[in-house]
Amino acid sequence: MRPDDLQRGLVPAHEFSDDHKSAVYRAIETRRDVRDQFLAEPLSDALVEKLLRAAHAAPSVGFMQPWNFTLVTDEAVRQGAWEAFSRANAEAADMFGEDQQVLYRSLKLEGIRKAPLSICVTCDPTRGGDVVLGRTHNPRMDVYSTVCAIQNLWLAARAEGIGVGWVSIFHDTDIRDILAIPEYIEIVAWLCVGKVDMLYGEPELAVKGWRQRLPLEELVFRDRWGTR
Repeated sequence: MRPDDLQRGLVPAHEFSDDHKSAVYRAIETRRDVRDQFLAEPLSDALVEKLLRAAHAAPSVGFMQPWNFTLVTDEAVRQGAWEAFSRANAEAADMFGEDQQVLYRSLKLEGIRKAPLSICVTCDPTRGGDVVLGRTHNPRMDVYSTVCAIQNLWLAARAEGIGVGWVSIFHDTDIRDILAIPEYIEIVAWLCVGKVDMLYGEPELAVKGWRQRLPLEELVFRDRWGTR
C-alpha cells in the first residue's frame, strides 16, 4: 500500500478465506424462488433491517441508488395483492399450450398469503437527475441497478435461512393502485419474504419438469456472438 492510498479512500483488497468463499458460493448455489414453503412466524425488525441494508449496499449506476422498498404486512393489502395476482395468473395459464396448462395450474403460488412479509421493490428514475453518470446511453441501467439490490437481499436472506419468492404475475396498474405508487415510479418486484425450514434441492421448476438448467458451455461465446 502506498502512503497516499488511504487518503484517496483506498483500502487493501484481500482474497477471502476458503470458508468465507465457500459460504458465498453456497448462498448463490442454494438460493431458491420460494412459492409455498413459508412459515407463519413473523420476522424481527432487526432481521428485516439487515436484509434491507444488504440490498442497499448493491452497486448502482452513477451511485444513484434508485430503489425504494415498501414493506407490506397489512392483511387487507396482502389480500388485495393476492387477488390481483390470482386474476393475472388465470390469464397467464390460458397463454400456454394444453399440456403446459395442466402443469402450470398444479404449481402452488401461495407466497403472498403465506409469507408474513411482502416487499414491493420500485425504481425511481428521477433520483439522479436528468443526466446520470453511466445512464447517458442506456436508460435502463437504473432498473438493472435495482435488480442488483434484489439479488443482494435474496442472497443475504438465504444466508439467514429466510425464503424469498419473486411475484411477477400481475397487472402493473393493480399493484400501483393498491400501494398508491406514483406513475413515474417503476414497479420492479413484489417479493414474498419469510422463514422456511425446507427448500427444494434444485430449482422447483426443474424438479417439476417445467424447464431444466441449460448447460453453461452453450451460453458462453468468445470474442464474437456465437463463437465458442
